[in-house]
Amino acid sequence: MADKKFEALNVPPDALEKGGVEILRASVVDGAVSIALRRAFDDPFTWGVLLVDLAHHAARVYAMETDLSEEEALAEIIAGIQSEQDDSSGSDTSPSLN
Repeated sequence: MADKKFEALNVPPDALEKGGVEILRASVVDGAVSIALRRAFDDPFTWGVLLVDLAHHAARVYAMETDLSEEEALAEIIAGIQSEQDDSSGSDTSPSLN
């Protein structure tokens, strides 16, 4: 069997400088999302704030690396969130990212 390499992101510079606690790690494995997380916040509302912040960061990356504007990318991300939220399958499995 061939060696499989995991490609990890670097720790953010401010976390290296000031310390912190990793609360979320998400990977794509065989086309599906694999997630590790810790609750981290007393109020689940804070996860909503975090998820919106992540969406904005992702939209910025798309704007830098593709022909999409940040606004277009964010609209697509929001559409994906709404589609997944509206999915009536009730499945707990991760979506395929192929």
